[in-house]
Amino acid sequence: MHILVTSLARGFALEDRRGPADGDEVSAPVTVPDAIALAQLVSERERSAPPSDPIRWVWNSQDIVPRLLAHGVRVGRCHDLRLAGRILITAGYLDARFDVADARGGSHPGEGLFDLDAENPGTPEATRRLFDAQLAGLEASDQEADRKGALAFLVGVESAGALVAAELRAAGMPFSVDRHEDVLVEALGARGTGGRPAKLEAAASAVRAALGEATLNVDSPKDLLAALRRAGLDVASTSKWELVGKSHPVVDALLHYKRLHRLFTANGWAWREEWIHGGRFRPDYVPGGVVTGRWATSGGGAMQLPKEIRSAVVADPGWKLVVADAAQLEPRILAAMSGDEAMARAGAQRDMYAAFVDRGVVPDRDSAKVAMLGAMYGATTGQSAVLLPGLERAFPHAMGLVASAARSGERGQQVQTWLGRTSPWPPAEFSPRDFGRFTRNFIVQGTAAEWALTWMAGIRQRLAALGSGAGDPRGKGSVADAPLERTAHLAYFLHDEVVVHAPAEHAERAAAEVIAAAAEAGRFLFAGSQVTFPVVAHVVDSYGEAK
Repeated sequence: MHILVTSLARGFALEDRRGPADGDEVSAPVTVPDAIALAQLVSERERSAPPSDPIRWVWNSQDIVPRLLAHGVRVGRCHDLRLAGRILITAGYLDARFDVADARGGSHPGEGLFDLDAENPGTPEATRRLFDAQLAGLEASDQEADRKGALAFLVGVESAGALVAAELRAAGMPFSVDRHEDVLVEALGARGTGGRPAKLEAAASAVRAALGEATLNVDSPKDLLAALRRAGLDVASTSKWELVGKSHPVVDALLHYKRLHRLFTANGWAWREEWIHGGRFRPDYVPGGVVTGRWATSGGGAMQLPKEIRSAVVADPGWKLVVADAAQLEPRILAAMSGDEAMARAGAQRDMYAAFVDRGVVPDRDSAKVAMLGAMYGATTGQSAVLLPGLERAFPHAMGLVASAARSGERGQQVQTWLGRTSPWPPAEFSPRDFGRFTRNFIVQGTAAEWALTWMAGIRQRLAALGSGAGDPRGKGSVADAPLERTAHLAYFLHDEVVVHAPAEHAERAAAEVIAAAAEAGRFLFAGSQVTFPVVAHVVDSYGEAK
């Protein structure tokens, strides 16, 4: 059963929708005056729904879910209108006029039907039209796709990702301000009332001394580049990759300064004041924020959390962290989606790169990693180019798949991931070769993102069954009965890595569920493939202990 939820100018409207087995029954909309009443009604409906007919809530998650979580209400499943629409429009199964800024209906001349502002409230009729159009698009996709139901599965896990993202922010990742202070003081020096910390300034002085320029502004790329060239360094920029391997005393000094400066600006005191509140780090995750389906953040820098800072991520008293990451995810994805039997046999091993070495494909594990990155990202020079012919001989179907995707991009064509996420049309500023490199990687990175979404959706459901730290039974073991503040839950996500915050007595079970969810995700996406998706999970007190 579906329940459609619309944000009104005042309050919310809810409308039941049952499927063909019930005669496509649609109930009259029920309105509630505010978020408190909405949370109460959603909780009642979620808990009373029979397991044989669970509710899938139809809404714009970013508009509705945070309001529910603010009142302690979680739901099991949803259909996110905004994310589903984006997938269907790019794939050509939904008219662009149905683009969704949020789930409030209406239209403006020259804009998408659902690109609205707060002064143009929604209607249940508009939400119903949008949902019907999306269902029609999904049905049309089944008539053309090789794997029936694949795009609907993608919409399902993408929508589950929207729930996860909202819960990650609501729960937050436990963070020790005291530990963070220790990290900053040790690396940068004590925080002063003005100017820069002493160790950071000393590092800047070391750069000036190595260049013999006492007044150099080391934070000005233009001035710094000119100073490097005056010192005899043939560099095109001040980036790390330009500097590494150059023989000059300034190189080590400058790289050290860059590391400290990055810590100071990206994760220093100002960052803490903005993003750490109540002992929690609450970044703004953006599901599908990258065109491949990878997540992004709109603030907080969760996708670039440096190793130094991870030691400040500390479990609450009586709780543990479960830190888990998937090994060699993208090569395994390529092996599974290509159906390359030789590569799949390597992917059945716990260490895929070691299997490459054992087969004589590459001389060592480092070469295996370089070769695979080159194959998936289109490297045509350096060590990758030297190693690529060996991969092509050993794994012709896998290498042929990415090469075919690259040729499609060079011709200006779209490509698709395993579940059917479609690449955008090439921007005018892209050369055919550049877009070919993009499409080569799109199919692999996008499918890896689909696996990660499936993994997280499974983790979320499995953790709900563990019960609360207080030991109170929850009957059905549903997500609705698993409050974030008392039960194991996802606390952090980074592409192929998760952190779970769990009551200590449930931590080992939580780790086992994370591992089991990874295997399950592989079976869901690649039924029958011998490729495995091994995950290593560590139960620790601090995130830094897991690395």
